[in-house]
Amino acid sequence: MKNIFIDDLEFELMIDYEQIQKRIRLIGIDINLKYEDKHPVFVGVLNGCFMFMADLMKQVHIPCEMSFVKLASYSGTDQGDIHELIGVGMSLEGRHVVIVEDVVDSGRSLVHTIEALERLGVASISVATLLLKPECLLYSFDNIMYVGFEIEKEFVVGYGLDYNGQCRNLQNIYKNIPRT
Repeated sequence: MKNIFIDDLEFELMIDYEQIQKRIRLIGIDINLKYEDKHPVFVGVLNGCFMFMADLMKQVHIPCEMSFVKLASYSGTDQGDIHELIGVGMSLEGRHVVIVEDVVDSGRSLVHTIEALERLGVASISVATLLLKPECLLYSFDNIMYVGFEIEKEFVVGYGLDYNGQCRNLQNIYKNIPRT
């Protein structure tokens, strides 16, 4: 498979669609067992989660509900204050919630999401993330229960992840090739 170019950056294949789907099937099996009688609510964090959440929900065969939140920082960078743009839109009091993320790197937005959900009186929170960058984490989490792939501190696009709004639609995940 050939490399892709976005603006001035070059990317090479990192994880192909078949690998992603195999991992999502396994996550789905775990979720079906753990939440069999709990009627969970899956809360997807937009925009990046949409492909992962769509494919994950095809593997979840238990009664459940779905909603979405969209987070952004005021400055547009990881350093800005995070605020919620779109809320859940349903009562979550006493509910078991599974947060669905595309990638957890520093963990700042995940901390914000967890704290916001805890204020709503949820029964439990677990996290399903397609990608986890352990060496980038600034916080420790005991509720990241489902991880598609652990990756290094790499810049990735595809399968919901973008660069300047581009390439979310690609079915594979590509990593940036640093210039030498």
